[in-house]
Amino acid sequence: MTLIIEKISELMSKININIKDKIFVNQPTLPELEEFIPLLEEIWESKNLTNMGKFHQELEKKLCEFLDVKYISLFANGTLALIAALQVMRISGEVITTPYSFVATTHALKWNGISPVFCDIEPNTYNLDPSKIENLITPKTTAIVPVHIYGNPCDVNKIEEIADIYGLKVIYDSAHAFGVKLKNESILNFGDLSVLSFHATKIFNTFEGGAIICHDEKTKKRIDYLKNFGFANETTVIAPGINAKMNEMQAAIGLLQLKNVETNIQKRKKIAELYRNNLCNQNGITCIHEIDEVNHNYGYFPIFIDKDKFGISRDELYYKLRDNNIFARRYFYPLISQFQPYKGLESANSENLPIATKVTEQVISLPIYADLKNKDAERIVEIISSCRMRLVG
Repeated sequence: MTLIIEKISELMSKININIKDKIFVNQPTLPELEEFIPLLEEIWESKNLTNMGKFHQELEKKLCEFLDVKYISLFANGTLALIAALQVMRISGEVITTPYSFVATTHALKWNGISPVFCDIEPNTYNLDPSKIENLITPKTTAIVPVHIYGNPCDVNKIEEIADIYGLKVIYDSAHAFGVKLKNESILNFGDLSVLSFHATKIFNTFEGGAIICHDEKTKKRIDYLKNFGFANETTVIAPGINAKMNEMQAAIGLLQLKNVETNIQKRKKIAELYRNNLCNQNGITCIHEIDEVNHNYGYFPIFIDKDKFGISRDELYYKLRDNNIFARRYFYPLISQFQPYKGLESANSENLPIATKVTEQVISLPIYADLKNKDAERIVEIISSCRMRLVG
C-alpha cells in the first residue's frame, strides 16, 4: 500500500508540473489523499469492491440527507443513470427535450430507441421554454426531458402543468443541479425522476458517477433491479437490466467529498461575484442571470458575447484566452441538433430554434472552481476587458 501511495504522489507531482501554468474551465476538487487511504485499505481488506457494498449504501443514505430527497440510487455514471431512468418510466415514442445541453441528454434517448423532439429555450435562463412545448406534442409524445442548465432551475410548475394535461412523464436531467434549491425546496424533488452526474467536472464528484432520484420505495426497487442486470434475487430476473452500479472506490470518494461541498460552493460563489462585478456592466457582455429564491451551486459561469457591441466574436475571445493559457469552454456549442446523428430531424431546423441558435454562437463558460485563485480570475477579467477597451480606444 505504501508503494501505491508513493506512485500516486509521484504521478500527481508530474501532472501539476504540466498544468501549473494553464487555467482550465474546471478543476476537480479532491479530498486529501491521506483521508482516502484508510477507506482504500478497508476496501482491500474486505475484498468487497462493488455490488452495492458498505460505502455504496452509506453514500446513498448521506446523499438523501444532504440533498433533502427521499430515495436515491447510485450509478457508475450519469449517462447510464439517464438511460436507466427512461427504462424505469417505460418511455417510448417521442420525447420533447432541449438542443442546448451536453450531447448525453439526447444520446440517452436514442439508446432507448426514442425519437428526440427539440424545443427552443428561454432567452434568460437558457432552459427549455414551456411556452413552446405544447405545439410539439403529438400522439407519439410520452415524456419531457428538460435540463436545469448551469444549475438554473427550469420552470418546473409550468412544465408539470403541461405534463399533467397531456399525461406525460417528466424526467429532469439535473447533471448541473446538485444542491440547488428553489424556495428552499430541492429542485431534485420535481418531476417523476431526476438524474444527477458526479463526473469529475461537477460540483460533487466521485471521479465518475451519477444517480437517479425518485419519490417512492417501489420505484427505487425497480431502479436498483435495472442497474444490476434486472436481478430481483439470486434466481429471478424481472427485466433486461444493465450493469450500471457504482463501485466501492467511487462511493468512498463520495463520502469524503460530501464533507467539503458547501465550503467549495461558497468559494465558487466568490469567483462568480468577482466575474459578475467586473464583467456584467460591460457593453456586449451578458452574464448568466441569478434566479430569485434559488440557492445556486455556481457550477458554471457562462457569459454571452454580442460581437457588434463587444467588438470581437465569441470565438475570437475564446482563442485570445487560449493564447494566454486560459482554457474556457463553449458550453454548449454546437447545439445537439446540429450534430450529425440529429441534424436531419425536422425539429432540428435552426428556424425552429432561434433562441438556442443565437445563444450557442455567443456562449463562453469561464473557469470557475473552488481552488481558482483570485489573481487568476482577475487576470481573466483583464484579458476580456482589454479586448473591449481596444474597441473603445
